[in-house]
Amino acid sequence: MTQSRMNPNSPFFHEERHASLASIADKQIIICGAGALGGNLTESLARMGFTRLKLIDRDRVEMRNLSTQPYSRAEVGAQKARALANMLYRAVQAKIEPIVGELSIANAQTLLQKSELVVDAFDNRASRAAISQAVRTLDIPCLHIGFSADGLYGNGFWEPHYQVPQEVSGDPCDYPLTRPFALMLTSLAVRVITDFFRTGQGRNFELTWNDFKIITLPE
Repeated sequence: MTQSRMNPNSPFFHEERHASLASIADKQIIICGAGALGGNLTESLARMGFTRLKLIDRDRVEMRNLSTQPYSRAEVGAQKARALANMLYRAVQAKIEPIVGELSIANAQTLLQKSELVVDAFDNRASRAAISQAVRTLDIPCLHIGFSADGLYGNGFWEPHYQVPQEVSGDPCDYPLTRPFALMLTSLAVRVITDFFRTGQGRNFELTWNDFKIITLPE
């Protein structure tokens, strides 16, 4: 897009000016999970200008979610998928299709078909396994993102290199550094997703809190 054709009143003016996503913004992306990873990832993609997003989640917003996820106190009790879709439409007129319900082996193929990319951000083994099986059958690219129960380690793996993890005790949302770490992890995932659409290459990644060491410089 040329400088003269840009609309300075567009919510995506910055993206249009520096790195247009016009060639990939209409890719159909399904995000599974609207929690600390899926919720923040959906918000980033919508604010960047992606126009065909679907969000699958069965849960409702709880008070304990407000420290790590993109919801407000007024939305406590609301269904996450619908609450986030409404918020992002108000914010940047993003049209996200919310799908409220549980993804399982029985319905995974139906829910995920026709997608150009599936992003798995669920926090339970059963749903992750259902997604893995469905995308392999449907031959759809899929990126699985997740982090450890202590909130200090995260990764992203593409099919067919992904292995469904075992259930572990603990909840990373109880860890005080979860939000900044989740935002870094989702930012990395967004970059990997845009690179995938531009180049066709899906990069696996790992990230630990210790990777971000602060070096004090002399005055």
